Amino acid sequence: METVLETQEVKLTPPPRRGGQRTKRVRNIIFLKDVAALALTAFGGPQAHLAMMLRLLVDKRRYLTSHELLELTALCQILPGPTSTQTITAIGFRLGGPNLAYLTVVVWMLPAVTFMTLAGLTVSYLDKEQVARFVQYVEPMAVGFVAFSAFRIAEKVIQTKTSVALMVASSMLAYRFQLPWLLPLLLLAGGLVTTFRYRKMPVLHEKKPLQIEWANFVLWLGVLIAAAILGHYTRWLPVRLFENFYRNGSLVFGGGQVLAPLFFAEFVEFKRYLTPQEFLSGLGLVQALPGPNFSFASYIGALAMRGEGSGVGGQVLGALVAALGIFMPGTLLIFFLIRFWDQLKQYRVVKASLEGINAVSAGLVCAATFLLYHPLPDTPINLGVVAVTFLLLLWNKFPSYTIVLAGLLAGILF
Repeated sequence: METVLETQEVKLTPPPRRGGQRTKRVRNIIFLKDVAALALTAFGGPQAHLAMMLRLLVDKRRYLTSHELLELTALCQILPGPTSTQTITAIGFRLGGPNLAYLTVVVWMLPAVTFMTLAGLTVSYLDKEQVARFVQYVEPMAVGFVAFSAFRIAEKVIQTKTSVALMVASSMLAYRFQLPWLLPLLLLAGGLVTTFRYRKMPVLHEKKPLQIEWANFVLWLGVLIAAAILGHYTRWLPVRLFENFYRNGSLVFGGGQVLAPLFFAEFVEFKRYLTPQEFLSGLGLVQALPGPNFSFASYIGALAMRGEGSGVGGQVLGALVAALGIFMPGTLLIFFLIRFWDQLKQYRVVKASLEGINAVSAGLVCAATFLLYHPLPDTPINLGVVAVTFLLLLWNKFPSYTIVLAGLLAGILF
């Protein structure tokens, strides 16, 4: 009788988690729409991208907290590869696992890669003066986004005198030296300073054992070695392009701006895949586009293949393998680390270090505000655009994309 009653009771129980799975699916779709919105409106590089992620993904959607976003950003800044891409991929991974993370990467990079591929196919026909006029207000607006990001981050994470000191010191050092390898060192140093305060952290008596899955790290290293061997022995240019960009994506710190001198030395001066004028035109275009600056690789890949006699199809292939090569290493590395990052934070030493890492992150964003403004003409109009953008974001009445679209419209009319 007990067995029969238990069976009947099970039959009367509704299917578990069906509603939860449906809700999760809807949330994932909304998240991908938000990623697409960022991919089409997030101008200005990693610092400005962080400001827009903070506004949309944290304040509006509440996918994660501002502290969690800063932790992920700091973690990605320590790694080689595209910081913004790794950060938004890590958010997708935390929300929906590997499948959502893969879709996140594709949605995030697709608009910029598509546009830069088209630019590589039509570079000879672009009117550079009209393009410059069209985006003339976008760069100062990006500075306004970064300034707002610095304000919001400092407001949320700077709570002790140690944090203030670390923020000021890191911002001054980053502003003074402007060396890409200095950024991960500052983050590690900031974490080391506050590590010594670990005794003030609560003790967790039930810690989950640290389990490291090495598959993605082994895959990253294996592809790096295999690409290097194939690139050395093959004469097929797409394979060599993949190796070139995979190597650069595996070894470069500091974001898309750091790639520019490396790409110029390798692909213009040494391999002569494109002229200095074509390189600078593409560099200007990618700076004016939303989305990841690493999409510049697809422009170079398209131009590198034009002399192979394979036509437009070959150029598109060159753009695709270049994009795959530059984005793949950072994606594999963040997939490796994000799987055990939450377990790693259980340890008091690691948790204490996050205060210093977050403070340094705030300092780096403060420095980026001034560094991004310096290349702009110091005119009342540019200064006014920065100030108006900051105030509109502070007012919190207009979505970020409407502010960017207004700037593009002003570039057309004035």
